[in-house]
Amino acid sequence: MKKIIINSNPWQTRIAITLNDTLENVYFSTHTQEILERSFFKGLVTKVLPGIQTAFVEIGREKAGFLHISEIDREMAIENMSKFAQIEFDETSRKKIRYQRPNIAKIIKEGDSILVQVSKEPVYEKGAKLTTCFTLPGRFFVLTPNIPRLGVSKKVEDREERKRLKDIVQAHLPEGMGGIIRTTSEGRSTPEITEDIRYLIKTWNEIQKKFDAAQQQEKIYEDIPLSLQVVRDYLDDDVEVVIIDDKKKQLELYKFIKSIAPEHAFKVKLYDSPTPIFKAFDIEQQIETALEKKVSLKSGGSLVIESTEAMTVVDVNTGKFIGKANLEDTIFKTNLEAAEAVARQLRLRNIGGLIVIDFIDMAIISNRRKLYNFLEKILRERDKFQSVVLKVSEFGLVQMTRKRSGKTLIQQLMQICPTCSGLGVISAIQTDSFTILRAIELELEKLKGTKEIEIGINPMVFDYLSSVEYNAIFSLEKLHKAKITFLSDPKLKTSQYKIVKK
Repeated sequence: MKKIIINSNPWQTRIAITLNDTLENVYFSTHTQEILERSFFKGLVTKVLPGIQTAFVEIGREKAGFLHISEIDREMAIENMSKFAQIEFDETSRKKIRYQRPNIAKIIKEGDSILVQVSKEPVYEKGAKLTTCFTLPGRFFVLTPNIPRLGVSKKVEDREERKRLKDIVQAHLPEGMGGIIRTTSEGRSTPEITEDIRYLIKTWNEIQKKFDAAQQQEKIYEDIPLSLQVVRDYLDDDVEVVIIDDKKKQLELYKFIKSIAPEHAFKVKLYDSPTPIFKAFDIEQQIETALEKKVSLKSGGSLVIESTEAMTVVDVNTGKFIGKANLEDTIFKTNLEAAEAVARQLRLRNIGGLIVIDFIDMAIISNRRKLYNFLEKILRERDKFQSVVLKVSEFGLVQMTRKRSGKTLIQQLMQICPTCSGLGVISAIQTDSFTILRAIELELEKLKGTKEIEIGINPMVFDYLSSVEYNAIFSLEKLHKAKITFLSDPKLKTSQYKIVKK
């Protein structure tokens, strides 16, 4: 069974979701951290670049957001292109423009005020990704107020139920609006679903009113607090308990659940043990493990996960697993276990974008097909974010994409190493020692007359030079007719030196 475990402190709120006591997802929020995703802004278009079909929009943050033409809704594009062409916006012009090659410069221009929503948080050197294809999530339904398409979650498999849900929504959805019917709506009554729709439509109307009155770059709307978001998105019949360690927040949570899902309100419990809640449920240790590159599998195999700005690579190793039958059977079983572990790690680490998984090579084609089907099934059943998976290649590689949402776990909890600047490696003591010797040689060449020099260096470099490169120093002294004295200085880095006297 699932548990939603919330640790609330004045400085941070942490929310963990476990399945059979195994950590599946973890979320963090602080009072100093602003979550931009899903927020609406009255943006100011500052730059339009037709060459890359992108506009930069100021939203009052450190970096401007970027809006690609693919994120501009069709109706807005057609209407604005009609104005640009100075033709009347009607059905005839709509049909005429629909098949034209889109050009962002004909849709928006510099200085325009535009309603935008953040679809992805800023990451690395990039600003927030923006969209005008708006979404407003509810418990049973995700409203798309300006996209008149209606979809049903793939996890609702019964054909009759899918039809019933569509009929309910279509009967209560205004013309020109659409959305996605969520898995949680399955089996729900008409009043429950329609109440959700009414609330979302009301929210959208309020956003439109605020846009007219707002200042440029002003935030118009933001989603509910993170802990309530998680409860709204994950609370269903599979959740056994929602447990929180703050009495005041427990009451707020209870009232929230009572209003959106009264049948689950009894699941809200207060944790009052002296042992910290995340330690009691073994969450702390599992978070630390999720920050490591290597993930051990129960069979003895392992995963090695490495991310770059462009993509994430997962390497699967057999490790100590030798199997009980033949080699192919051993490899197949390891790959199946690895596929399930990869799906969990992607959720837990919040990894999105392009992902390449290097499974162990399998000679039997049917085993590759079974592995692909298993991975796709696990992702579809357990992951709320959309993913696209390609079939296993002859080299055992699986290419896939997963929707990005917010920062990864490492980006949230770690920072770039100031010593290696994120490379993961630093120069060897030998390399730094040789660099310093070359610098000393240049200094000696500048000196005239009696040459005597004292140089401060890091203790590790001092030990290396005095024990390994003693003859090189002696040769340097002989060549330049100089006396070189090294001083050990722990304040210096291995790549630094300081001339004390010359």
